[in-house]
Amino acid sequence: MSAPRFGFFFWPDTPDYTTRMAILGEACGFDLIGIADTPGNAMDAWVALTLAATRTERIGLAACVTNLVSRHPAVTVAAAASVDAVSGGRFILGVGTGHSGVANVDARASSPRSFREGLAAARALLAGQEAGPDGGGARGLPGGRRVPLYAAASGPAALRTAGAVADGAFVNYGLQAEHVARARALLQEGAHEAGRPPGDLDVWWIACLDCAEEREAAIAKLGSILGFVAAYILGPAPEQRGVPASLVPAIRELRATYTTRRARMDPDLVRRLGLFDYLRARLAVAGTPADCLAQVRAALAAGAQRLMFTVSLAADPLRTVELFGRHVLPSVRATSR
Repeated sequence: MSAPRFGFFFWPDTPDYTTRMAILGEACGFDLIGIADTPGNAMDAWVALTLAATRTERIGLAACVTNLVSRHPAVTVAAAASVDAVSGGRFILGVGTGHSGVANVDARASSPRSFREGLAAARALLAGQEAGPDGGGARGLPGGRRVPLYAAASGPAALRTAGAVADGAFVNYGLQAEHVARARALLQEGAHEAGRPPGDLDVWWIACLDCAEEREAAIAKLGSILGFVAAYILGPAPEQRGVPASLVPAIRELRATYTTRRARMDPDLVRRLGLFDYLRARLAVAGTPADCLAQVRAALAAGAQRLMFTVSLAADPLRTVELFGRHVLPSVRATSR
């Protein structure tokens, strides 16, 4: 089994904040930094990624994630190849069907069919090939490497598509053993369908992260990101995504009332719906450094060997990254050698 790897992604609020997060992530020994594409909540993702690329030297960079709805696939491919060139070949293009990135511009997420077709077109363009009329004729920068394409996936169709089409996956489904096993099985189904060895796929498991010296501080605002994430992870049919029957009505109410706009988020919503403990256990690593260490070890034992944390709505994202990087990563890596 390969050594565990760790990354985090965030909403790039300002140039200064983006720079500080990128420099801190590299200094603390993370393997990957991602920047989310969330118009209306933060600055442009491609500007932020370019800024991060110029202020770091070693760490991997990712669009975590963009979509193929708000920008033409050829435009996204050109941007990805450009950031990869600026970073010296450290970039990963993460693409999802669209959540806040499309909702906040009054667009609709990609359908399962258009997502698969869009990923195939983007991968062809990244390889310097024609991709048909929908993908356009633009290609990656001449002489550049083929940027790896990762699919963000939580539902069955997207997971199968990731296994069939992408180089890797950002899986947002849960960290407990049954959730890891279910998602991995769907990835393998997609790979088998496409005649690909499932071991070729690089899989990162997404979770919410909030780390603080005091446990109460780490979980005080956790409800905002739990509601934001759970609304799309658990989908329109939560009973088919491992949600206990007793919680299905509350999940449906959550989907009907949550918002993708940070200024309007209600951190107490998931508590009022009786969902906080369930969502925290399934989708988050939160608490003191000691709490986080125990939860990370449990996730690794469940089979999630690459962890990509969203710190977008942490109570103090910079402090979360620092505490986790200084206290949790060294302990995990010391026992994984």
